[in-house]
Amino acid sequence: MAVQRRRTAMIAAVSALGVTAALGGCGLTGGSDEVTLRLVAADYGDSAANSSRKYWDSLVGAYEKDHPDVNVEVSVYSWTDVDRKVRELVDAGKAPDLAQIGAYADYAKAGKLYTASELLSITTQADFLPQFASAGAVNGIQYGMPFASSTRLLFYNKGLFEEAGISAPQTWQELAANAEALKADGVKYPYALPLGPEEAQAETMQWLLSGGGGYTDTDAGTYNIDSEENIATFDWLNDELVGQGLTGPVAPAALNRADAFEAFTDGEVGMLNGHPSLMKAAKAKGVDFGMVPMPGADGPSEVSMGVADWMMAFKQNGHAKEAGDFLDFVYEEKNVLALSREYDLLPVTNSVSDIMSAAEQDAGLKPFLEALPSSELYPVGRTSWAAVSAAVKKKIGKAVSSSGDPASVLRELQGTAVTEEAAE
Repeated sequence: MAVQRRRTAMIAAVSALGVTAALGGCGLTGGSDEVTLRLVAADYGDSAANSSRKYWDSLVGAYEKDHPDVNVEVSVYSWTDVDRKVRELVDAGKAPDLAQIGAYADYAKAGKLYTASELLSITTQADFLPQFASAGAVNGIQYGMPFASSTRLLFYNKGLFEEAGISAPQTWQELAANAEALKADGVKYPYALPLGPEEAQAETMQWLLSGGGGYTDTDAGTYNIDSEENIATFDWLNDELVGQGLTGPVAPAALNRADAFEAFTDGEVGMLNGHPSLMKAAKAKGVDFGMVPMPGADGPSEVSMGVADWMMAFKQNGHAKEAGDFLDFVYEEKNVLALSREYDLLPVTNSVSDIMSAAEQDAGLKPFLEALPSSELYPVGRTSWAAVSAAVKKKIGKAVSSSGDPASVLRELQGTAVTEEAAE
């Protein structure tokens, strides 16, 4: 799309997904002869050449061609900066019409967002995968619209496994035995356990789910971080992996996801949890890898961790009709498919999920797509989650340190969660 004087676009450093938009039907405002929609979006690319600006330029150009009275200005920022940028704009009284970022609940609670039903056509809203529609709701009303998603699988280095004479693990016991064999072969990171501040909440959740627990009680819907299942999971991690020297030379509390992924693509990691973007990076480095569901205490985990990124529409500028119509276009099958394929993301709609599950060109994503329907997401509908997630990033690494006590750390995190819930 040629850059027009009336449109601006900004781009900062790029980063990968750690996983929305709205669709228009019932307009709440009549609009004017010419409307400018301002969208702030996160960058899924890993270089200037494949920045998300490329995707948005193409999509916006096609939309504006058929909607001459609507201009769409897109600003693209890295994941490091995008949430902060939107917060600054909102605090300054200059909220964008649309934002595609990592969390929506705070803005919904403050009454700043349109609901999905105020924006989306019935057809579009009904096409969202059910768990994402549910995760986008606050008190039963959907405000956050899923934009992109991801699940996690256990990646393993086939070459290192063949040299060690081992096969993909299905249980924790097998994972530990494999890690022992890899360590004996001199593998630097038999199992890479990134519990550093970058994305510790993700690695933590995957392990909690594999042990039959999680951040919340699925029946009561309350935080349950210090449950017996969760304590047992971290006791096992502390005693059988970290305590046995099977997680590599960097302490889990100091190991970030990006560094663990880089070590995997360098052939230094035997096993780690990864999302779809790791496939492309590993292939580019010539790493032969396999992917299996996360091992559990007694067999493969039945639940994978899911991640979604969110689109939201702010009320401030009163552009519900135009924003909704644009978002209907964003969620058209061809556009969701193009985004998913360009950035190795999983789709958030039933229709595109069906297409990709059957398409030969998307065969590499099939294991992730198969895990998607049963995936469990962070409790993003809680405004408390941001503070709880930050606390997990800061403290969970202590649970598997040489002087750590998993139960104490998990109880402290549960205390934080209870306090933040009470403040809502």
